[in-house]
Amino acid sequence: MKVALLGVGQAGGKLAEALATERRARPAVTGALAVNTATADLQSLDVETLLVGTDRANGHGVGGDNELGARVMNEDVAEVIDALDVSSECDALVVLAGLGGGTGSGGAPVLVRELSRVYDRPVYVLGILPGRDEGSLYQRNAGRSLKTLAREADSVLLVDNDAWRASGESLGEGYAEINERIAKRIGLLFAADETSTGDAVGESVVDASEIINTLRKGTLAAVGYAAAESSENPDENVNAITSVTRNALLTETSLPDATSAEAALLVVAGDPDRISRKGVESARSWLGEETGTMQVRGGDMPVDSERVAALVLLSGVERSDRIEAFFDRANEAVDDTEGEDATESVTSDDLDGLF
Repeated sequence: MKVALLGVGQAGGKLAEALATERRARPAVTGALAVNTATADLQSLDVETLLVGTDRANGHGVGGDNELGARVMNEDVAEVIDALDVSSECDALVVLAGLGGGTGSGGAPVLVRELSRVYDRPVYVLGILPGRDEGSLYQRNAGRSLKTLAREADSVLLVDNDAWRASGESLGEGYAEINERIAKRIGLLFAADETSTGDAVGESVVDASEIINTLRKGTLAAVGYAAAESSENPDENVNAITSVTRNALLTETSLPDATSAEAALLVVAGDPDRISRKGVESARSWLGEETGTMQVRGGDMPVDSERVAALVLLSGVERSDRIEAFFDRANEAVDDTEGEDATESVTSDDLDGLF
């Protein structure tokens, strides 16, 4: 699946870089651009960069103000669209953003709306939810942004910062670990129709249309991944494939409470000579029963490895208590701003309906 990446804000830019340079994902990325209001956050990135909002932010960022983030992005949106390299082979556009910061949470919805207007291709969001210990401003920003993105994007793939950060890790260490995990999982998804074992081709390859059709079934999405050692005899890997699929769904998803969905996709990766068809079909059947959906697409991906891995993509996931809490924050923010002068809260008619 060929994608163009647009990272917004500090977290989005780092994630765009991680995906664009990930070994397996690299052939699937047709272009990558990082956009920010802070000069310092762009300087170390190994992708194309663009500084926006210089008239308002002076290269220093928006200080967590997502309304200001939306305003500056709206003013410079044409420049961003022009800078993003979208080739004819691109299947989808992916906006990446941390939903707690000002530039990411405010700018991402503006860009998603404009990309959807300009391009006749799916526009997805890979959004990072702030952890519980990251402060009320970040929680509120995420709630407002998520509520808007759920309406504007074709699908919003969510990653909870609390899901993959080990206890005792600093925020910086946690973010680096999360970026690495996301790049590995999303990279595997985008590269599912690529091959890395010479001329080996999967018996049932997952192509771009299957990913698009899976994500079409719901607004919120999540991804899970797990791997284990495999035997040289494929008949001995039936249980291994089912086991890694179970772990991917039950213990390793980007949204820990996401275990039911409107649609699902299973990609089993490994040495083609070790992958058991019986194991793949058994895992797909289990995944459908566990998530409560009849729509489980799937296939296998040849990789040169002695391990077998399962990638699970869930679409239309049930809104858990954690997600509902973000939407509640968004509603509280609306209540708090009632009575404000319209010109104070929104400075452009183009932003009406976003926040």
